[in-house]
Amino acid sequence: MFLKSGLPALLLGLASLLPLHAEAAPDPNYIIIDNDFAGPGGTNIQSVIPLLGQADKATLLGFTVVIGDGWENEAVAHLSRFLDIANAPSRIPVIPGATQPLVNSRARLLAWEKSNGKMPWKGAWRGEAPDVQPPVKPLKEGATDRKTLPETAALFLIRQVHAHPHQVTVLAGGPLTNIALAIKLDPDFASLCRRLVFMGAIVDGNLAQVTDSADYYTDFNLMFDPEAASIALEAPFPEVISVGAVANPIRMTAEIRDKATQTLGPVSNYLRQYFHPQPMWDELAAAIALDPALITGSVTAYMDVDLTHGPNYGYAHVWPESTRPHIGERPVKIVTAVDTSRFIQTFVDAANRMNTHG
Repeated sequence: MFLKSGLPALLLGLASLLPLHAEAAPDPNYIIIDNDFAGPGGTNIQSVIPLLGQADKATLLGFTVVIGDGWENEAVAHLSRFLDIANAPSRIPVIPGATQPLVNSRARLLAWEKSNGKMPWKGAWRGEAPDVQPPVKPLKEGATDRKTLPETAALFLIRQVHAHPHQVTVLAGGPLTNIALAIKLDPDFASLCRRLVFMGAIVDGNLAQVTDSADYYTDFNLMFDPEAASIALEAPFPEVISVGAVANPIRMTAEIRDKATQTLGPVSNYLRQYFHPQPMWDELAAAIALDPALITGSVTAYMDVDLTHGPNYGYAHVWPESTRPHIGERPVKIVTAVDTSRFIQTFVDAANRMNTHG
């Protein structure tokens, strides 16, 4: 009799100890930044600020580095030195990555220019650059002794998405070489990500190259490694967000710099000394990776990259469902508008917070 009559009462008593509404586990918001961290200063390095300055809103798993605006080993050094200056925790690793695109090369680019016109920004291949990565020269901002992780970027990316399936946002601020390598090494990599946010795909920017800036409206990240970009865009990521031309009007002005350096400290000193008045490309992409609610306008279209060796080599092309060729292209959310004032305020607050919290 006790078992029959006492068990319901016991269960009722235990139930009363439970919360009325079960609370969902907090979103860890895991993020990996894959970027060509040219420096000192500028948009590549400053992509770190929205994340390190808002550490309570995301779990930054690591920085993977790729060739692009500068050589990969230089980018590792510039990033590591900024992390020293910002007193960033050493538990967030820096991981070296690709030192060359998959197919493209400096010689191929110079040959392409003879038939198709000049590429205004060549990144690591500008000027009299060598064909392969040279040793790192002394840094303007000082030397670093921060250690990199003894692993390659692609393998780190794969390892993290398997450790945190469907929870990792990959932010690609540079060429997509490391991302493509991860895709080719592991067929499950893309589908195990939460989303890919990338800086690039300046669709229909040809006229703006004439009326605004040939440099700013040249799709450098895609053109530097077109094959990698195509591989990434054809991979089964659950969501892909393109942050392209929407960033061009949002410039890092002296006014924004002054607001971002109101607190005294090493990060403020760095931002003032290495100020670059250019579009806030990677800063915006990082902010969107952290908080997609910054997006106020977007268009979803099927996208891939032109791999024919003509004037559009490396440029993104988009289709509606009704005309797409069905050769691997996948839907991409193209950002067309953002909450600019909230983005800038968020960046300013994050930069100032880094002086007080490290």
